[in-house]
Amino acid sequence: MKRSPKEQEESARQITRRGLIVGGAMGVTAAVLGGRMHYLQVDRASDFRLLAEDNRISDRLIPPARGLIFDRSGVLLAGNEQNYRITMVRENAGDVDEVLDRLRQLVRLDVSRLSRVRDEIMSSPSFVPVTIADRLSWEELASVAVNAPALPGVTPDFGLSRVYPLGPDFAHVVGYVRDVPETYLERTGDTDPVLRIPDFQVGLLNIEEGLEPALRGRAGIRRVEVNAAGRIMRELNRVEPAKGADLQLTIDAGLQNYTEARLAGESAGAVILDCQSGEILALASAPTFDPNIFVRPLSSSTYGALLNDPYRPLANKATQGLYPPGSTYKMVVALAALEGGHIDTEETVHCGGYTELGNRRFHCWRRGGHGRLALLDAIAQSCDVFFYELAQRVGIEAISAMARRLGCGVAHELPLSAVAAGLAPTMDWKRANRGEDWLVGDTLNASIGQGYVLTSPLQLAVMTSRIASGREISPSIVKSVDGVDQVNAEPPALDIPPDFLDAVRTGMYRVSNTNRGTAYGSRVVEASYAIAGKTGTSQVRNITAAERAAGVTSNEDLPWERRDHALFVGFAPYDAPRYACSVVVEHGGGGAAVAAPIARDLLLRAQAGEVPPLELYPEGQRRRVQEMHDNMTLMPIHRPLPDGGGSSQA
Repeated sequence: MKRSPKEQEESARQITRRGLIVGGAMGVTAAVLGGRMHYLQVDRASDFRLLAEDNRISDRLIPPARGLIFDRSGVLLAGNEQNYRITMVRENAGDVDEVLDRLRQLVRLDVSRLSRVRDEIMSSPSFVPVTIADRLSWEELASVAVNAPALPGVTPDFGLSRVYPLGPDFAHVVGYVRDVPETYLERTGDTDPVLRIPDFQVGLLNIEEGLEPALRGRAGIRRVEVNAAGRIMRELNRVEPAKGADLQLTIDAGLQNYTEARLAGESAGAVILDCQSGEILALASAPTFDPNIFVRPLSSSTYGALLNDPYRPLANKATQGLYPPGSTYKMVVALAALEGGHIDTEETVHCGGYTELGNRRFHCWRRGGHGRLALLDAIAQSCDVFFYELAQRVGIEAISAMARRLGCGVAHELPLSAVAAGLAPTMDWKRANRGEDWLVGDTLNASIGQGYVLTSPLQLAVMTSRIASGREISPSIVKSVDGVDQVNAEPPALDIPPDFLDAVRTGMYRVSNTNRGTAYGSRVVEASYAIAGKTGTSQVRNITAAERAAGVTSNEDLPWERRDHALFVGFAPYDAPRYACSVVVEHGGGGAAVAAPIARDLLLRAQAGEVPPLELYPEGQRRRVQEMHDNMTLMPIHRPLPDGGGSSQA
């Protein structure tokens, strides 16, 4: 039917209106899209360009080789060895359990270790390699490589791993490295990105920990192209890592080995110093442990055995152990008394076996007393009553002040773990820490190195070196860093009159070289090797009046943990002091019987530079000494030859 002109006009108006609506909507849409494109391509162009670049380029850290550690003669104490290992990438492995089962047929894989590895594989990103086993032999690595088609996702790899060639001898000096603990970053505040590299290890004890920043080195950077999933496509460039600094210690490896061997079977600490420079030549703690076991995953049973051993092998007794110094402290009292003018070398004091203070008796170790003694013989015979008398004249403040001047009650600065400060007590200290006033009886106890006084073997060695040299010796253990000598200024002279030091040194000489000296049984027959020293025995239990009346129970009849500590300090040679030594044997009994023979051997070994010749010992002791040396485990020390080629054996 033909439409009328009016109907055609109405239809045209409707079409025009619809067209305008549709066109307007399309215009709005085009405007929105245009604005969005402008925002993305112009306003946010730089942001998205950076984001795209980050997706395309990734910087990966390359771990540096750890610095080496040597003894004073160039003997390697801590090194890096080639470590053959195998890794797995989960996305390439397919059935992880099946591949691990096949792998177990080729290499030894501990079941508990395998369980931890599987958990790590499943929790890591699928493209990240996870270490399955390390420290493989070349034969095991080759076996894995040959069977590669049957081991999808498994890759033979190699890297560097820390190794301690002399093992237990240096555990308490060098320490060890271990995987970065979860609490390490928070505890140290260390923000080095290299710490986040999988399997990266840091020093966790002694030199390895104390000089971690120098030993660690600086990470390299490997710039790679990765796809959107983070998978590496190709390497673009790299900056090689900077190796950590090499360290040379003051320790003598041969002397350290002899010291550890001589302490075998005891719970003990010993320190040997060069008493002219303060260099630590040996620092031993027994029993010890093999630091190599900490570099690898450590079983709970192995760690538990170390932790629960009553002899505490993990503790560094030489620097951390604190003990009442016993009679080795009497030199401190003697010097304080001489300097204060409270006595001279001629005045005598009578010892009847005890001193009465109020209603209490303070006994001498010799039940019947020593009779009348002057200062030098009181040191030689270790008369307690003599020093009770001096202590009452001098007072605790002057005694403790002298102790600190001689290096006791002071935390010496060394890059070792937890160097203890010890305690040279004062009246204010007791009020602040015990809430009590100081008593005269406290002073008498302190005068014989008991009561509140606490020292470490390191502090006793420093004290002895200062008395021997007359200088303010400070201990040091690092000789050079990357070949640069760590030069120490010449120690200043002690502000103690030389005559007083000479008097105390003479008393110490009599300890070891006169027939009434407490260490006469540990004398040296060759005058040029003569030792001056002081014995000490410190109680760890109270002796009741009833026990004293009936007879004090001997150490041999007591449980080990209730026996006295045995101590000895000494220097040699007497005429020209070069070496100072301290020995503390926990619950060893008497210092004269146990600690003095050990210290004599250590000082003779230091002077002779080898196992001490039998001719230096009294004739009646030579057979026993020979048998002892025959039974000691002494490691051969390979020293670099002067021309740098090969090595010699000491």
